Amino acid sequence: MGKDLKLKKRAMNFIKESNKYKYTYHFSWLGRPIIQVPQDIIAIQEIIWKVKPELILETGIAHGGSLIFSSSMLELIGKGKVVGIDIDIRHHNRIAIQKHSLYKRIIMIQGSSIEKNTISKVKKFTKGKKKIIVILDSSHTHNHVLKELQLYSPFVKKGSYLIVLDTAIEDMPKNSFKNRPWDKKNNPKTAVREFLKTNNRFEIDKEYDDKLLITSAPEGFLKCIKT
Repeated sequence: MGKDLKLKKRAMNFIKESNKYKYTYHFSWLGRPIIQVPQDIIAIQEIIWKVKPELILETGIAHGGSLIFSSSMLELIGKGKVVGIDIDIRHHNRIAIQKHSLYKRIIMIQGSSIEKNTISKVKKFTKGKKKIIVILDSSHTHNHVLKELQLYSPFVKKGSYLIVLDTAIEDMPKNSFKNRPWDKKNNPKTAVREFLKTNNRFEIDKEYDDKLLITSAPEGFLKCIKT
């Protein structure tokens, strides 16, 4: 499928056209809005089950659906915690997450994902952990994501993944995200490309680009290939 350029173009057209209807906002996971493309949820499920991490770090919480999703996978595996980081955890979302039956596997940190104080808090949870997955889904500007990549990539060891969502912004028409600071040439994909120029511990796992087709994260599934 990865070689079928017509099919890949149709898939990208779907992402472009469905964006005006806020397609990713239509879904929930175990009762909480997840704001993800369903295909990406399936892909992340595969990765979590394969890696069986002791810890999942997620930047960006929103309504908490992704935290509930990750915690549900860890519950099935029978171990692990998910740490969610967000600069603004809204009160009603925090309460809803805390009331969920899977909250026992969730830790929330309020603060910018790239501030020293936040990273210090994160390091307390990563200490002694050998299998960690990182999912970046907070502010989607180039500079912010690049800084996240630099700060969070050391937590990921060989065989695990660093997943960068919303790289598809680069493939969207200019001004597709009105009133947002990110756009074409200023987004997670441009950050990933710059990051990979100087970091040889990671490579794009193209299997996910080729089999998902409809994804918010083309070139965003980064596999750690060196310790």
